Amino acid sequence: MIDNSTGENHRQGRIEVVCGSMFSGKTEELIRRMKRAVFAKQSVEIFKPSIDTRYSEEDVVSHDHNSITCTPIDSSSAILLLAADIDVVGIDEAQFLDEGLVDVCNELANKGVRVIVAGLDMDFKGIPFGPMPALCAIADDVTKVHAICVKCGSLAYVSHRIVDEERRVLVGEKMEYEPLCRSCYQKALREK
Repeated sequence: MIDNSTGENHRQGRIEVVCGSMFSGKTEELIRRMKRAVFAKQSVEIFKPSIDTRYSEEDVVSHDHNSITCTPIDSSSAILLLAADIDVVGIDEAQFLDEGLVDVCNELANKGVRVIVAGLDMDFKGIPFGPMPALCAIADDVTKVHAICVKCGSLAYVSHRIVDEERRVLVGEKMEYEPLCRSCYQKALREK
């Protein structure tokens, strides 16, 4: 909260995006920022797409098994209905939500809410994923985090799908994906 010249309290709204490949620590960073907001006695609410049930239906859970309670949603419009009087809104796996998420995040930030969004910036083919590119464009702050390439140890570029499935959305983890650098990813594509 910022105390302005008229003596009123004014919250500074903003949009923070944490993006990168799978296994890069996006959810871990989202959880860290949300827990800091709780520690600062701010009211928080975290959301995730209801299709993400990998570790839990009612928690956001990182691959390192750190977790925070969340509200599963089917569409971005539900966030506006459920985030009344909240200081900080967290959104995990944003790539799985609809394009309306961009307007929802803007509306919340314009009302003084701090919005923290985490998600994959690209799909398994290296194509920008869902609302993430637009969210990166309107964000006040973008943090790109990197996994380590499992083939050579360089910074990972993409989440390479290692199972034979062409659907764009396939919720998975280590049995379905591996982080690869650009060079190793190109080599993997040539070997298919």
